[in-house]
Amino acid sequence: MKWYFKILIGLCSLLVFGIILNIVLNIWIKYPISKIISNKNDSAYFVTYKSINVSIWNSSIVANDIVIIPRKAVKDTLNKAGIYAEIKKIKVTKFKVWDVLFNDKIKAKSISIEKSNVVLYKKEKNENVRESVVGPFDKIISVGEVALVNANFKMYDVDSKIPMLNVQNINVQLDGIVVTKSTLEDKIPFQFKNYSVSCDSMHFHPNEFYNIKTNKVKITNSDIHIDEFQMIPTYSRRQFVSKISKEKDLNTILCKTISVSKMDWGFKEEDFFFHCNAVDLNRVKANIYRSLEPKDDLSKKHLYNKLLRDLKFDLKVDTLKIRNSIVEYEEEKSFDLGPGKLRFNNFNLNATSINSGFKKNKLPDVKINISCNFMNNSPLNVNWKFNIMDQNDGFNIKGSLQKFDVEKIVAFTKPYMNIETEGVIDLMHFDFTGNDKQVSGKFAVEYDDLEFKILKKDNRKKKNKLATFIAKVFVKKDTDEKLKNVDVELERIPEKSFYNFLWRSIAEGLQKVLI
Repeated sequence: MKWYFKILIGLCSLLVFGIILNIVLNIWIKYPISKIISNKNDSAYFVTYKSINVSIWNSSIVANDIVIIPRKAVKDTLNKAGIYAEIKKIKVTKFKVWDVLFNDKIKAKSISIEKSNVVLYKKEKNENVRESVVGPFDKIISVGEVALVNANFKMYDVDSKIPMLNVQNINVQLDGIVVTKSTLEDKIPFQFKNYSVSCDSMHFHPNEFYNIKTNKVKITNSDIHIDEFQMIPTYSRRQFVSKISKEKDLNTILCKTISVSKMDWGFKEEDFFFHCNAVDLNRVKANIYRSLEPKDDLSKKHLYNKLLRDLKFDLKVDTLKIRNSIVEYEEEKSFDLGPGKLRFNNFNLNATSINSGFKKNKLPDVKINISCNFMNNSPLNVNWKFNIMDQNDGFNIKGSLQKFDVEKIVAFTKPYMNIETEGVIDLMHFDFTGNDKQVSGKFAVEYDDLEFKILKKDNRKKKNKLATFIAKVFVKKDTDEKLKNVDVELERIPEKSFYNFLWRSIAEGLQKVLI
């Protein structure tokens, strides 16, 4: 036999031997892997699968049709609390054979979980994640990368069976994962270098009164982008009012896009922090509704200085922007009369240096600039500043309104005050400095042909002739084409909001000019 035939036969024999050895090893290694998943799985969850394929050649493990259920639910069918999952495929790549055979642990480069449906039945006090999931998981498998592909997730309250969260088509990528004894003691029980999270839609029911919905959401190490955010009341206005014992706002918020840029978050020891360069809300439509039928809420309403100062975590937002938006405020004495409505169109806000006072001694002023069209009619500009660390909650707010047809505000004054108005405010200025107790400052207004029609309380279609006559006698019809200036001083009502304080200050100035 010629020498090259001998070499060819030797190579073929070696190849056949390698193939047979690979098949044998593949079959052999399935046993310790199965043992790791079942016998060595001391988590709170029972795992089954339809098939598992191991390739020594490719250093990969593929499991198909995996089912995960809580061990408690197997023994007690009435106890549904925990995670239930059905997973089409789990793929582990670049695993180390030695650790599987001799250390009863799967060490690998990455794990990919594909096409899963996960349901969490949540109790108020769930078991600690680091104890029931992350810790036992790390005993079974150690990987540097985790990918979750095409997942759906639902969360229910285990007692009420109310759906709390529904997220569709989730995709997650975690890189540089490290789990140690030290990280298991941290608030986040593992470390990671990079991450990205996205989903097609989210529906969240945070409490009895609201539903939160979104379309696409994308989150990375540094940015968040949300499309079509909606915070919608669960109840109608009548239902809401029937369920509250004290006055409370009902909010409806729609937003085309929300973007957060250059963010950093996490824990410094036990303290949570969230920092970012900018938060941008584009095309917001916000409606704030308040019924005056319930009892007054007599608790003190703190100003924004104190609310930010007392936050229990480290917040830092360099810039907050609200663009191309609409803000509406409706207040209703009774459902029979209907609500009075104030509307701010083309609303644009730019706020800088928003911080919490958490573990801080000194901070720059929060500065807020607002421009909009009041009642879709007249330019309104406001400049507002305050310092979070000011224990007196001091602030300065100044603004101007131009060429306002007062007939436009009848939508608010008629149902709320039984008054119809006519005339034009050519120019209005205010500059108020105040704190938690009082305000003082300057108010100026120029107006023409201002008239008031007082309506009957029992029939708003008819004029109260006597009250209207008195108004004509005592109210100055115009300012003779001059800007009238007055000083304003006013005590704050602690049970009312900052905006009530501002409105009363403007009304005080108007009253001094008109009468």
